[in-house]
Amino acid sequence: MSASTPADLATTFRSLDRRRREAIGDADPAAVSGLVAELQRHVDAAAGAVGSAADAGAVATAIEQRRAEDWDDATLEELRREALDAGAVLRRLTVAAEAATEGRP
Repeated sequence: MSASTPADLATTFRSLDRRRREAIGDADPAAVSGLVAELQRHVDAAAGAVGSAADAGAVATAIEQRRAEDWDDATLEELRREALDAGAVLRRLTVAAEAATEGRP
C-alpha cells in the first residue's frame, strides 16, 4: 500500500465498518471486543491525522474532501500505516470470530 493514493485510502477506510461486520459474522461481539477496540484505535489515529470524527466513514469523507495540493507525505504515510494495520487487525478478527463461533478458545 506504499503507493496508495488518497482515493485508495478513502476506499479502504470507507469499507472498514462493512469489513468489521463481515469479520465478526455470527460470533458473540464480546468474544472479539479487544480486537474491535484495537481496530477503533487505528481509526482514531487516522481521524486525528485528517481532523475528522473518529469514525471510519468520516475519515474517508475527510480524505476525499482534501485537495491534492493540501496533502503532505507525513500524513499520507500515517494514513497508509493505519490502513495497513487496520487490515491486519481485520484478518485477526476474522480468525478470532471463526474460532469463537466454533467454540474454540
